[in-house]
Amino acid sequence: MMKKTDSEWKNTLSDDVYRITREKGTEPPGSGQYYLNEASGTYHCACCQAPLFSSNNKYHSGSGWPSFFQPINDNCILEHRDTSHGMVRVEITCRQCDGHLGHVFPDGPQPTGLRYCVNSLSLDFKEE
Repeated sequence: MMKKTDSEWKNTLSDDVYRITREKGTEPPGSGQYYLNEASGTYHCACCQAPLFSSNNKYHSGSGWPSFFQPINDNCILEHRDTSHGMVRVEITCRQCDGHLGHVFPDGPQPTGLRYCVNSLSLDFKEE
């Protein structure tokens, strides 16, 4: 796992990316640059550039955030119980740097039935 101090992350990331990925923030729905992106490519972690999601697994959930039915592989994402804001949810983070990505919900399409709901500011898109 990539380890950096808060100071190192603050010097590396923009204020908005730091707030989302390191302080577990959420961007307003519909505001993210990748919400309606339909280009082919790979979505990487904005902090460490680890590949996380393929455009082949992206779909329009109507949630206001980029949504995927599965990550690019089984080893790139960690799940954590999140009881913040009076809710019980499953937070997802980048396995390589522990950057906050968003949450996963059991209301997605087949074949997984999952919706990985991700902040655009947590991602860096590399077009094919």
